[in-house]
Amino acid sequence: MRLDEVPTPAYLADEKKLKENLEILKQVQEQAGCKILLAQKAFSMFAEYPLIGKYLAGTTASGIYEARLGAEEMGKENHVFAPAYKEKDLKELVKICDHIIFNSFSQLEKYGELIRAEHPFGIGIRLNPECSTQGDHAIYDPCAPGSRLGVTLANFEKAVSEKPELLTLIDGLHFHTLCEQNSDDLETTLAAFEEKFGKYLHGMKWLNMGGGHHITRDNYDRERLIRLIKHVKETYGVEVYLEPGEAVALNAGYLVTEVMDIVDNDIKTLILDASAACHMPDVLEMPYRPPLRDSGEKGEKAYDYRLSSYTCLAGDIIGDYSFDHEIKVGDRLIFEDMAIYSMVKNNTFNGIGLPAIMAMDENGDCRLIKSFGYEDFKCRLS
Repeated sequence: MRLDEVPTPAYLADEKKLKENLEILKQVQEQAGCKILLAQKAFSMFAEYPLIGKYLAGTTASGIYEARLGAEEMGKENHVFAPAYKEKDLKELVKICDHIIFNSFSQLEKYGELIRAEHPFGIGIRLNPECSTQGDHAIYDPCAPGSRLGVTLANFEKAVSEKPELLTLIDGLHFHTLCEQNSDDLETTLAAFEEKFGKYLHGMKWLNMGGGHHITRDNYDRERLIRLIKHVKETYGVEVYLEPGEAVALNAGYLVTEVMDIVDNDIKTLILDASAACHMPDVLEMPYRPPLRDSGEKGEKAYDYRLSSYTCLAGDIIGDYSFDHEIKVGDRLIFEDMAIYSMVKNNTFNGIGLPAIMAMDENGDCRLIKSFGYEDFKCRLS
């Protein structure tokens, strides 16, 4: 089927754009001599893992389920970080992960010897360089005051001074501080990291610089990124990992929706069969205004509309848009950049159905990957 035949609502992965992103990431890997992992928390559409696995070194997970998915569906390098682990999960993670990264020395001390005895592989610890570059996105700032994510320098030095043997359990260091940012912010962060933790990086096997790198964005400075990676490799003799999520599937997906009704209570509001609350939660959490094909800002074009959903949540508002022509019931609208943080975060609030998952090949032909119905709603509650 073609795009205008896709049943709504539906997430549609654009494989041509996905491949373009992957080509860029592969080029960075080759030029910088680093390894790039897919952060599954942003994009877990495993139907595309065979394609992604042709370009990237593997996957990274935020818990046991993502780790299992990466192992089962991509089968390459498989890394995991979580703020805390349950022992039963770690016993499985040891068998399927190449790196396990801890968030605290208490977790490292609790499980480090158990893991080392089971399998001699990469044990890491997440550090907090206390260098915030987030700006207005405090909810996504791991370096915000009081952040629970990563060990600060004061706590790191206290732990290793009291128990120097803990350092012998660590194979690598990890930091993750960015969100949709350019390499200038990485340079700022890396300078702070080296100042505080550089002396501990000597003798380590690897450094994982986390995610949030918008590498495939048009204005991203990839030359600076490559220079920074080479600097780390040459200075400390370590392998370097990056684990972007958004960069892999940036602008590589759509949410196709249909106008169900139009309500005019002083504001003309389109009632869609897609929902911010259910199908693109970041619109409310960030918040942000998702791009919409063939539309403009409010007042930019001839016809203004507010876009909403058929949930009962009064605040389920996607945003205000304008169009060149009048919108009618039955018209289709296509939200862009909907591959990331959409399928992984959706829900069935109000009993609203989940969008189908589809893929569009390089010729524009669309195929169904997965559809959902009442049982998918019911099974979550029973």
